[in-house]
Amino acid sequence: MSTNAENAFALFSSALNQSEGAGEWFEVTQDLVNQFADVTLDHQFIHVDPEAAKATPFGGTIAHGFLTLSMLTHLSASIPQDRARFEGILMGVNYGFDKVRFVSPVPVGSRIRAHAELIDVQLKDPNNLQVTRRFSVEVEGADRPAVVADWLTRLTYA
Repeated sequence: MSTNAENAFALFSSALNQSEGAGEWFEVTQDLVNQFADVTLDHQFIHVDPEAAKATPFGGTIAHGFLTLSMLTHLSASIPQDRARFEGILMGVNYGFDKVRFVSPVPVGSRIRAHAELIDVQLKDPNNLQVTRRFSVEVEGADRPAVVADWLTRLTYA
């Protein structure tokens, strides 16, 4: 008899290298950027001083790259998932990133959303999977993504 993890592994495997779709748009506000600056103690003017940032090639303030990366948790929540893959799950935890690139800036006031693709799944033992999804964070109206990241998650099943 198959375990929940083995069943999930089969379902994830059948969806490898397929787009999972895009999530909902999210507006990046100056208040959000300022809060992130306060929490991380990164008050570089390109993030928090709209007047000084006007004189840069960005033409205004931009979000921290790490803010955009940290938003993946929120942005990914609105990407549809096959619920059958999570039958019998106890928990999922961040395992890290294989690759992260900050490709282009996120201007304050712009909207972003995430696109996801399942690029790897491994059965680590009878109860655990490691899932790797490639995320691309799109800035509305931009030609290039803001962030591209391969995010690893460990899923533990009953």
